[in-house]
Amino acid sequence: MPVSPASAAARPPWDTPGAAARDALFFHPQARPQRRRAPGSSLAGCEQDLIRTRPAPGPRPPVLAILGASFTAGVGPGRAGQAWAVRLARNLHWDAVIDGVPGAGYVRAGVGRQGPVAAEISRVDLRALDPALVIVQAGHDDIGVPASVERRRVAQAVAMIRAQAPQARIALLTVFPGRTHLTAARRTDQAIVTAGTAADRQVIIMDPLTGDWNFTRVHAGLHPTAAGDAWIAARVAGILREHGVFARPARDAGETICDSGLPVPASPR
Repeated sequence: MPVSPASAAARPPWDTPGAAARDALFFHPQARPQRRRAPGSSLAGCEQDLIRTRPAPGPRPPVLAILGASFTAGVGPGRAGQAWAVRLARNLHWDAVIDGVPGAGYVRAGVGRQGPVAAEISRVDLRALDPALVIVQAGHDDIGVPASVERRRVAQAVAMIRAQAPQARIALLTVFPGRTHLTAARRTDQAIVTAGTAADRQVIIMDPLTGDWNFTRVHAGLHPTAAGDAWIAARVAGILREHGVFARPARDAGETICDSGLPVPASPR
């Protein structure tokens, strides 16, 4: 789609096509070693450390914030480090803060009542992080919620992100296809897509249900194997590229990834 001069001028620099522009933005002469949250420490502690150590002034590596449910938490392979979200951050060579709560949705609170999505947004300091991109992965656990309620909660979540990170692109990763309740799943999926696009015309929609995403699953169930998570990460990265969101050059590797690392249960609920 052609881009008008006015809209091109309004685009943030990380959304500008062209290798030269991307290299200029993402140039980082001394890559930092990768650091992960230590066992027993908090997501907030890692996040604050990331904020304190980000170079300023001058070019900085972009930050990715991912808030989600069981897929983001690593249910399936059973390890958060193998989840699609961590793999995506590594593939992009971006700094990242990742909070996955099994069972959480835009309405459902999930394991330990650490959700819903609005609570995850509140837990991450988006104002200080100033992320270039915020991805929300949720929907399956809201299947059965009235569509009007789902739409309202999605709109609220998008508004929260926009208020706290006004320069960020927002992406919604919607309902993953299961083996049952397809009619109800489609209603929930459509509610998320409708509300998300109405709340932000620039929102990036990644829709596994209507896109018929096909990846290897644990025991032919809902959740992916480690290989399935790798497939999802690659698919998400491809969609992001189509919307002008690119990886940093590999020479700038050394990203910091903060992950909530919540215990992964056997079931998403």
